[in-house]
This record gives sequence, C-alpha cells and structure tokens, in this order.
Amino acid sequence: MAKSRKLEQLLAQLEPVRRDPHAPESTIALQQILASKYSIAVAQAAKLIGEAERYDLIPDLVAAFDRCMTKPVETDPGCTAKLKIADALYRLEYSNEDLFLRGIRHIQQEPIWGGSDDTAAALRGTCALGLVRMNYPQVMSELADLLADPKPDARIAAARAIAYSGDPSGVPLLRLRVQVGDTAPVLSECFLSLLQLSPQASLPLIKSFLTSNRDQLNEVAEVAALALGESRLPEAFPVLRNWWQRTKIAELRSTALTAIALLRQDDAIAFLLELIGTGELLDAKNAITALSIYHQDPDLWRRVCDTASQRKEPSLLPLLRF
Repeated sequence: MAKSRKLEQLLAQLEPVRRDPHAPESTIALQQILASKYSIAVAQAAKLIGEAERYDLIPDLVAAFDRCMTKPVETDPGCTAKLKIADALYRLEYSNEDLFLRGIRHIQQEPIWGGSDDTAAALRGTCALGLVRMNYPQVMSELADLLADPKPDARIAAARAIAYSGDPSGVPLLRLRVQVGDTAPVLSECFLSLLQLSPQASLPLIKSFLTSNRDQLNEVAEVAALALGESRLPEAFPVLRNWWQRTKIAELRSTALTAIALLRQDDAIAFLLELIGTGELLDAKNAITALSIYHQDPDLWRRVCDTASQRKEPSLLPLLRF
C-alpha cells in the first residue's frame, strides 16, 4: 500500500476517536497509531491522548517517544511527534525524568537549503516544563543550559519555565541573560519572568532598558515598557510616565501609553483620560488607542467616550467605534 494511502487511513481512524476518546475501539486505534511509523499520525494521536487525559496510554506514549528517538531525522522529521508526545506526557503529569532529560538535551539537525537547522527547540522547551512540574532536583542546571541555547525559541521557553518554577534561585540566571543581551522576544520573556519572581528587585534593572537610547527607536525599550505594564506594579506607573515625558520618538511614546494602560491602575487610567481631554492631539489619540483594551468594560469605556466627546475634536470619534 502506498505510504500516502496508509497515512490517510490512519488519520481517518482518528475521527471516531475525537468523538469518543474513551471508547474501547478508540483505545485500540490510538495504540495502533502510536505504534505506526507515521510521525504525523503519531503526533495527532498523542495530542488527543493528552487532551482526553488517557493516563492508561502513558506506556504507549513512552514507547512511541523512544522509537522516534532512534534515527530521529528519519522516524520523526521536524520533531513533530516527539513534541506532541512530550506535551501529552506533561499534561498527564508523567514523572520519570529520564524521558524529559533526553528531550531537553535533544538536538535534531535536519537538512535545509544551504545547510541544516535544528528542529528540536520546541521539544526542549516542553521537556523543560515537564522537569519543572515534577520538581526535578537539578532542574535549574538544565534551565541554565537552555537559557544559553542557540535557538531563541528554546531560550524563551527556558525563561518561561524558570517563572513557572516559582523558584527565586532562577532570578540570577535571568538577570545574567538580560545583562548579556539577546533578541527582543527573549528579553521580553526574561523581563516578564523577573517581574513575576522578584518584582521589586527587578524593577531598577528593567527600568535601565528604558532610560538608555530613549531618543531613538528601540525594540528592547518597547518590550521592557510593556513588561512593566503587565507587571501591574504600582511603582511602575511613575517610571513609565517619566519615560513617556522624556522620550521624543513617537512610536516609543505610544508604547509608553499602552504600557500605562496595561497597569490597570486608577491613577494610570486617570492620567490617560486627562491626556484625552487636554493633551496634544496625537497623545490624545494614542491614549484612546491604549485604553481601547477596556472597550468591553461599559463604565470605563463610557468615561473614555465622554472625555473625548467633550473635546469636540472630530478626528477622535473614529477611534471610539467598536
């Protein structure tokens, strides 16, 4: 039978499983698919098992993972099956660290045009969460290595896993990653994790990324501002307001107002409403846009609309329509 035909049949077997994943015939179908050589079908079966909380199929998931780790580029191109299996085992609270340790250390170089690419970054990140969830004693050492991973997605996953751990011993790792420097998405995740684990002590460090280069467009400054906004720390409001007042770049000023809105604090909202009522026109527009995250809050959005209407500026009205 042609490969594509067999794969189609396996995928078709999953349709009744989706309707009733706990039926006896579903169990047989899932076991058959997990034992197959078709990684796409294995990945979909693993996803269903995790969602359906089929704890009884954990041994089958583990066996499929082991098989996909043998000649992995051939048995599981793109690391798709191993990723979905690891995610299912994480959901099912699997507690054997050996599988997650193999996953967090797995590198899968696959040929691409002009060279090769590692397709296992997402797998490493998922296995990091598995190790954190099971309180693996040496997890911080593994996360430290992952935080230095060549792939940005893996470094992002490491920062998330450190925050998920709730362990303050991860703070120095995040501070080092931030000080060494990285891409804006990685730094954003590090900022958020620092503010979750050590909010007060991390505020001055993250503030420093605002005050440098405030007169030029700076993606890192933007993600630092948004992280401060998401922190909802009362101390973050004066920091963000002062940054807005001092910066000259229109894009950064707009980001500052968005961050202030994210604080969800009374004094921050009052500041934005004042801008709508009496500030420069561009600032008023940016303040409305920032507060639009509240457009489904009838009381607050009414205050925004009333303040804008009192200004009698027609160009503000389109921003109020949802």
